Amino acid sequence: MKITSARKLTNLKWVNLFEVEWIDKNGRSRGWQVTSRAKEPKCITGDFATPDAVVIVPFHVAEHKVVTIREYRVALAGVEYGFPAGLVDEGEAIEQAARRELKEETGLEVTRIVSTSPPIYSSAGMTDESVAMVHVECEGTPTTAFTEGSEFIEVELVSASRASRLCSNPNLKFDAKAWLVLSSFAVNGKLDIGGQP
Repeated sequence: MKITSARKLTNLKWVNLFEVEWIDKNGRSRGWQVTSRAKEPKCITGDFATPDAVVIVPFHVAEHKVVTIREYRVALAGVEYGFPAGLVDEGEAIEQAARRELKEETGLEVTRIVSTSPPIYSSAGMTDESVAMVHVECEGTPTTAFTEGSEFIEVELVSASRASRLCSNPNLKFDAKAWLVLSSFAVNGKLDIGGQP
């Protein structure tokens, strides 16, 4: 299996489509369409070390609840349950991006970075986009006063029992990472990460 080339098919601001040529295990040349946020897809550049974005898993210590957001997503034509998230700015550290995005989307302040994942992928059949999941402890009163005009976000602090009800509702739309974290929280009553109360 070997990547041989990539041709850019679109020229957009946030994400682009590429036709990637590769050789399969039988030596046949194949094509695959890949979206990427980078100027060239990572399968060409080999730059897999830096995540494109952060997904923040905030635990509100005083409330003993996980902070979630309900955000309007155009591709879903509706609201999705997820966590605060956003792109990492050029030259910005992962922890800085996590603090910035949590404040912008929820009004809450990070009090402690608990853990940071390596870059992880959720739709590798379509995109090379990666995120770092950053588990944090936070404090404050939720507000969406800092969101951008294009964002529709509602903040909800979720208990373990509420997480159970949410995760068992087939009519709700979830980000895959958020569903996994919340379903575990519903069962265990705590987040399964080091250092978490």
